[in-house]
Amino acid sequence: DIIMLDNMPVEQMEVAVKLIRVRNNNIKIEASGNVTLKTIRAVAETGVDYISSSAPITRSSWLDLSMRLGSWDKQ
Repeated sequence: DIIMLDNMPVEQMEVAVKLIRVRNNNIKIEASGNVTLKTIRAVAETGVDYISSSAPITRSSWLDLSMRLGSWDKQ
């Protein structure tokens, strides 16, 4: 089992982790939502087991690539 704590302030996450651990220490806990390089250490220090973040994708510069495919007909 896993519980995801999504878009929570770090202070609220700390409380949630403690409540979950008291109830069942074997449940895995994941933090997600608004996790950035600035907040990841504080999120990790709450005691969650996993951290997921879309920041590397959504807050990065985009690179527009294209590929053209031609025919490989042998003549």
